[in-house]
Amino acid sequence: MKKALRWGLWILGGLLTIVALVVGGFVLDNLTYFDRDMWAVRQAGFVEHEVTLNGTRLNYAEGPDNGPALLLIHGQVMDWKNYARVLPELARHYHVYAVDCYGHGGSERVPDKYSANALGADLVQFLDTVIAEPAVVSGHSSGGLLAAWVAANAPDLVLGVILEDPPFFTTQLPRAHMSWNYVDLATSAHDFLDSGQPDFVAYNAEHSRFLTLFGELRPTLTRDMLAYRAAHPDEPVKIAYMPPTLNEVFRGMNGYDPRFGEAFYSGSWDTDFDLADALGRIRAPAVLIHTNWSYDADGILMAAMDADDAERARSLIPDVQFIKVDSCCAGGGKLSRAKVSMW
Repeated sequence: MKKALRWGLWILGGLLTIVALVVGGFVLDNLTYFDRDMWAVRQAGFVEHEVTLNGTRLNYAEGPDNGPALLLIHGQVMDWKNYARVLPELARHYHVYAVDCYGHGGSERVPDKYSANALGADLVQFLDTVIAEPAVVSGHSSGGLLAAWVAANAPDLVLGVILEDPPFFTTQLPRAHMSWNYVDLATSAHDFLDSGQPDFVAYNAEHSRFLTLFGELRPTLTRDMLAYRAAHPDEPVKIAYMPPTLNEVFRGMNGYDPRFGEAFYSGSWDTDFDLADALGRIRAPAVLIHTNWSYDADGILMAAMDADDAERARSLIPDVQFIKVDSCCAGGGKLSRAKVSMW
């Protein structure tokens, strides 16, 4: 009996050790993924720079010249570092340039340029003066709107365009009122600016609709986010039990100007921007990536586009390859060489 008990205790101890190692590895990955990814980016030869475009400072990273130019444009609440996991591989085949859009990362906060037309025009100047040769242009989410703008308005500078699940037609009012971006980030940004509170990261932790998706975990998550922010007021929030995908959102928010979100709340982002006309004027080969979508019980679109939006965009772009991705989002971390190899 004692021998059996000892064996049982050894087995239990072994199992507990395995569980501890698994949990420890999970936590370690959650808290260190970014540093590891950025180490690989630096080893791949990426260097950060700044340039002034039409009077405004833009931050960007440039990789080694190993092929045709590739311009990466991130989505809202992100920055160029959101592409970190794929940058080393892309840099083996392309001369990669990854920008911080205004109001994000290290670029200037300038609300007068938080629109498709203003940001698009400066990205064209970036192509013309910094890259100084035609490039493949890839944009995720709102960056996809900008990629479409650039491709339509500077055809001689665009070899091809990759549109990573952009919110085509769903940022335009009044349609936007029933989109996830509007009821979550845009509304949170608008309400924060009205609140007079000083810290958008802390405000968003308490008011973001996104956190309601965590159900009963939300109070704990909010508590832990606020505690981390209070202890590290100048650092991005990191939560040990949240996977890299979610910690990456918290990281990007640290450099985000909520007035960028206000532009989507007010509709000023789309001022004088005819998206349908722009899509019809794209002459470069294009890839349109569409991810999974659904509507919630309140009729809110839980995605960038539904099937009708994607099909409308597909019908307007003259030379387009359509890719359906079995994912909730097509984030920068999912961009691969396969999607740009046609150029």
